[in-house]
Amino acid sequence: MLDIRMFRENAEKVRTALKNRNYDPSIVDEIVSLDTRVRSLTNEVNQLRAQRNSISKRVAQAKARGDEQEANQLMEEGKKIGERIDAIEKELDEVKEKLNRLMLYVPNIPHESVPIGPDETHNIEVRRWGEPRKFDFEPKAHWDLGPQLGLMDFDRAAKLSGSRFTVMYSAFARLERALINFMLDLHTKEHGYTEVWVPHLVKRSTMTITGQLPKFEEEAYRIDSDDLFLIPTAEVPLVALRADEILEEKQLPLLYTAYTPCYRREAGSYGKDVRGMIRQHQFDKVELVWLTTPERSFEDLETLVRHAEEVLRRLELPYRVVLLCTGDMGFGAAKTYDIEVWLPSYNAYKEISSCSNDTDFQARRGNIRYRRKDGKLDYVHTLNGSGVAIGRALVAIVENYQRPDGRIDVPKALQPYLGCEVIP
Repeated sequence: MLDIRMFRENAEKVRTALKNRNYDPSIVDEIVSLDTRVRSLTNEVNQLRAQRNSISKRVAQAKARGDEQEANQLMEEGKKIGERIDAIEKELDEVKEKLNRLMLYVPNIPHESVPIGPDETHNIEVRRWGEPRKFDFEPKAHWDLGPQLGLMDFDRAAKLSGSRFTVMYSAFARLERALINFMLDLHTKEHGYTEVWVPHLVKRSTMTITGQLPKFEEEAYRIDSDDLFLIPTAEVPLVALRADEILEEKQLPLLYTAYTPCYRREAGSYGKDVRGMIRQHQFDKVELVWLTTPERSFEDLETLVRHAEEVLRRLELPYRVVLLCTGDMGFGAAKTYDIEVWLPSYNAYKEISSCSNDTDFQARRGNIRYRRKDGKLDYVHTLNGSGVAIGRALVAIVENYQRPDGRIDVPKALQPYLGCEVIP
């Protein structure tokens, strides 16, 4: 959520930001109008309360003089003012509620370093690591190779749950688990993160903090009877851990990591991505979350990206880092880097991690503050990133490490976790 002062003091900046993000800027005018009405009603209520307080004193004075007639007249006047106050307060509550709801639909303001553009064609490649493998045979896509090995089963997954689910057996199931443990060990033992085990079902208010609600409710899986949501990412509970708390500056930055399954409806996705494991309704992910100070948050974002990159370097998977333009960023992000891994089945790089600085956007929604050394309270900045998506890492290994006979070499970093050098 943006600071309401941005709408009061620099509405044109917000309008421009929304245009650059492909959002309708007319919502800014609605918010400014509602905020003006809130302040007008608040001022009117305060004036009426002052009048009522003055009348109460005059009633006491009239009674002290024994002038019951004047006292009764003043009390009647005070009663009418009270009724007026009640009516205005009712309208004020309604206007505030509408204002607050509209504010939840406004995305974050892009950082000045973010390129302006309508879509992914305006993203900027920052760097590459590794070279895509040159095969001396025709490599197979994971959606063909996995079933041929009897280790990946889309048909039975569809029988159980419908499209865009996967069943994995034996070595692939162990490979999934090995990737989870490898990433958690790397981030906790070498990068300084605290591992957290979090609920997979969260309240509506928890989803609202990170920006999934109310705008993207149709993308979430909801348990109607309890009004609980399956998490689309561990970012949701990790950020909300500190909601309505005041931290001390010396505690920051806080670095959290968590493995969770993630659940997304992926409404509207289409094309080649719906084949195999690239875009699933359920997938595993190791998430990275930072709570930090405004002064260092963009520097910390660079560190977070390097932590996610290190996973792919240890797995020796070619990748590139891309800076997203304004029209391609997520709702809450002020700046985002995508890390894209090379997939032979696409003959292209595909996203495996998205790392963002959400500045104080989520912290305002969750009321997550910290006390500066001078005693002043301020909102933390929140960062998040995949460290990384497990299923896509598995796909990248299967496709990049395949042999002509269909077997798959195990990256050296994973061999201690799997206890073998080749699958199956």
